[in-house]
Amino acid sequence: MMKSKFLVIAALLLVVFASCSKDGEKGDAVFSVRLTDSPAEYEEVLIDVQEIKINLSSEDDEGGWITLSDVNTGVYDLLELTNGVDTLLAEEMLSAGTISQMRLVLGDNNQLKKDGVYHPLDTPSGQQSGLKFNIHATLEPGLTYKIWIDFDAARSIVEKGNGTYSLKPVIRTFTEATSGAIEGNIIPVESRPYIHAITAENDTFSTYADEETGYFLIRALPEDVYKIEINPQEGYEQKVIEDIDVTIGNVYSLEDVTINTK
Repeated sequence: MMKSKFLVIAALLLVVFASCSKDGEKGDAVFSVRLTDSPAEYEEVLIDVQEIKINLSSEDDEGGWITLSDVNTGVYDLLELTNGVDTLLAEEMLSAGTISQMRLVLGDNNQLKKDGVYHPLDTPSGQQSGLKFNIHATLEPGLTYKIWIDFDAARSIVEKGNGTYSLKPVIRTFTEATSGAIEGNIIPVESRPYIHAITAENDTFSTYADEETGYFLIRALPEDVYKIEINPQEGYEQKVIEDIDVTIGNVYSLEDVTINTK
């Protein structure tokens, strides 16, 4: 059976969180990669993680790539990593210096489960050289750098017809030191809405409320003023909440949000 280890990870953008560490020799830094996900309306979304590579030179230098040696490889169910849950994908001691890019290399065992049936996920862009994104992290001696890879599963899966699907990853990277978040509880939980946080420039960040508790958390939000659009299942009314002021390092709590029936 598959090693559902838990990961994640939608559009890749990124930054780096540094905190003091007692581990490692002088001149070394700890580089930590974690995975998370934005929920989607599937029963499982299984991603086969095989390698993580980083580029220790400039973006244009293909000779600077190295493969991390201590990666928790295996099949991860992205939907077990929603609303604030994540998992450690890799952690390694590296010499101080600059990392310009990262690659996430996938294997062949990528699937989704819908209505009790597993379907293969075609992932041509992620199986050879890997899903590549820029990070521009400067590693300082004696510090730990934590990066989250966030898949937006709902927007990353394309239905091609005849029960076939492909993975077109929408991924971003973030650190809690450079972002904020919005959380809340939806009542009733049966409304299970799709929730969007939207800036004045129409940058949109999305998630589903948990189907058992109604809780939602939208992480890695740039500092800005947001409008929350709550789009519930059929039979319930849409709700909009204006002027949500998100600041770096803080979680804006909406607490209980009641959705009316039509």
